[in-house]
Amino acid sequence: MAAAEDSTAPDTTAATDPVATDPAATDSAAPDSAAPDSTGSAGLSFPRLSARTQRFTLGEPRNVQVAGTGERVLFVRTASGTDRTGVLWSFECDSGAERVLADPAALLTGGEQLSAAERARRERSRESGAGVTSYQLDNAGTVAVFALSGSAWSCDLATGEVTELPRPAGVDAVMDPRVDPTGSRVGYLAGGSLRVAELAGGADRALAEPDADTITWGAAEFVAAEEMDRHHGFWWSPDGQRLLAQRTDEAPVPVWQLADPADPSATPVPHRYPVAGSTDAEVTLWLLDLDGRRTQVAWDTAAYPYLTRVSWTDAGAVIQLLSRDQRRGLIGRIDPDSGALSTLTELSDDVWIELAPGVPQLTDRGLLTLLDDAASDTRRLALDGRPLSPVGLQVRAVVRAGDDGILVRGNGSDPSAIGVYRIGWDTSAQQLTPESGVHAVSVGGDTVATSSADLDSDGITVSISRGGEPLGTLERRGIEAPLMPRPTLLRAGERRIPTAVLFPTGHRPGSERLPVLMAPYGGPHGQLVQQHRRMFLQAQFLADQGFCVIVADGRGTPGGGPAWEKSIRDAFAEVTLADQVAALEAVAGQYPDDIDPARVGILGWSYGGYLSALAVLDRPDVFNAAVAGAPVTEWRLYDTFYTERYLGHPGQQPQVYDANSLLPLASRPLAPGVAEPELLILHGMVDDNVVVAHTLQLSSALLAAGRRHAVIPLTGVTHMTPQEIVAENLLRLQVDFLRRALAVDA
Repeated sequence: MAAAEDSTAPDTTAATDPVATDPAATDSAAPDSAAPDSTGSAGLSFPRLSARTQRFTLGEPRNVQVAGTGERVLFVRTASGTDRTGVLWSFECDSGAERVLADPAALLTGGEQLSAAERARRERSRESGAGVTSYQLDNAGTVAVFALSGSAWSCDLATGEVTELPRPAGVDAVMDPRVDPTGSRVGYLAGGSLRVAELAGGADRALAEPDADTITWGAAEFVAAEEMDRHHGFWWSPDGQRLLAQRTDEAPVPVWQLADPADPSATPVPHRYPVAGSTDAEVTLWLLDLDGRRTQVAWDTAAYPYLTRVSWTDAGAVIQLLSRDQRRGLIGRIDPDSGALSTLTELSDDVWIELAPGVPQLTDRGLLTLLDDAASDTRRLALDGRPLSPVGLQVRAVVRAGDDGILVRGNGSDPSAIGVYRIGWDTSAQQLTPESGVHAVSVGGDTVATSSADLDSDGITVSISRGGEPLGTLERRGIEAPLMPRPTLLRAGERRIPTAVLFPTGHRPGSERLPVLMAPYGGPHGQLVQQHRRMFLQAQFLADQGFCVIVADGRGTPGGGPAWEKSIRDAFAEVTLADQVAALEAVAGQYPDDIDPARVGILGWSYGGYLSALAVLDRPDVFNAAVAGAPVTEWRLYDTFYTERYLGHPGQQPQVYDANSLLPLASRPLAPGVAEPELLILHGMVDDNVVVAHTLQLSSALLAAGRRHAVIPLTGVTHMTPQEIVAENLLRLQVDFLRRALAVDA
């Protein structure tokens, strides 16, 4: 389950921030005060302002990349803090000036048009922006390509000339254009086909076309995009003369019908969904030469059905494959002439094999991977299986490998501080960013773009340097949140659970015992407790409504080491809920005069929604009220790759699925003296990830048991919603519900 960026509301912004994901729509203690900006948003309530600004991220630089050897730095930024249309910009390192490269307002004569396939792709990547949302560069940094309104566009970075690539007859919409490393041609997807267009002359041809309605070429399948963090399905060779392309046949995947009950005249949309225990799409990989030659890269797809990673560097092309249970795998090297796959290393893990950005990667010094070192409980960078990074540094991603070492992102003993480190080929290690805060980098030549956030500053600052000398920072045009989060970060309980505690603005210690509101995500891949102020805007708003808010990242969340992350195997319900209770008890012990443990609520979205509903159903003695947004209630209804990774195959471990399902809990009788908790469930009616059947089945079970609950159906809403009125009023409804349920004074 791709982690929703917010614990309490539908996802409304892209998950592409290089530093961290952001929380949801925010408000203040005075919901109707005016917003301090000049973008036409004055007088808006804070929930509306947060929705309009996509959580105060609009107008901020994003997708920052140093081009080529460092002459310029590219980025996407909207015109203001309320404009949703992304514009491609360049920071010119010689002059220190910014210039517009591609502005959709100047390029399009009409409004932007998105195909259904493009909307689905954006849903998988949690992208709700408009205009230029992403781009891709050649190796020399001379050409950028991007998709806009169904066409592929190229930009000459030296001259700034932007060209729309002609769409051949029969091509309605272009997706995922990717320039080859030499900057000569562009590959793109169109209607299930993989096509290539020459930048000089515009010649266009199909390299691979589907021979059935269920076949696509060059596109990542559902579970790859949703769960593997792999959003592409084709990869250029370094010389630009051939590609590796994924062929996907979805015929074996079960067909579900997505209908919008609010529009009974609309025809249900067939949606192939690989539900746990069912059959996945058949994925194969092919070498496609520009001259038309086609060669399959053969492996035992029955033993290794999942293609999880593909990398093609000057040192060679490698792929990573996983078994269905994700406990066995191999990394193989592809012969670019014959397509033969030779095994470089076999993988095994008793729990699961973890995936990470940037690896595996073949270099001229050997194969870079990450390994889970059980002896030191450290996820370490390894070269040909030999650890390079030190014990205690939890490596999260490989950024770049060069002669001077490997740049990685990771954290030490404190998961809330995420930094950039250089790991030497000689096993030396150097932290390149401050010890506090959350940081990321892009590097080209001796030019470095560093994105940084901390608890003392608003948003993200992108600093550019060359040769160690500062050149400037990228302009920020966003609206500063009119709210100052004041989290106290601590390690709660015996397990030292990363936890943030927030009180209402102006709260005097010992002056009042406040009701508690837990606001977790709490599941795999989702980390909320970070040294990043914007992560706590939502939590501070909730605190200002009269709560002590506790945000706890229990076991299973990133950064705590392999044992911490893998302790949730087969035990979602038991482990993740126990850690929320442990964090609550620890905070109550630390602030006995400030919180009332007899009034406890919890709210969350996606996995956080599951955890919230679980809390009031399994521990009504602790939790008095819950808001569960888009909850997974029955794991037999969620997808193969995610669910079986953590709970195994439902046909082999039905008891595990029963133990982690919410449905059996609906009829569990309350213990004597325990009051029935309040439960509010929210769900998008056209959610294609956590389908609304989850909520409907839980509601039916609760109704059959006579249990009190309420359901708010969100018409026309998927797993995320960009509608600002919906986001505003949804947040208000949640707050009103929790204030009533927990008896918060007006």
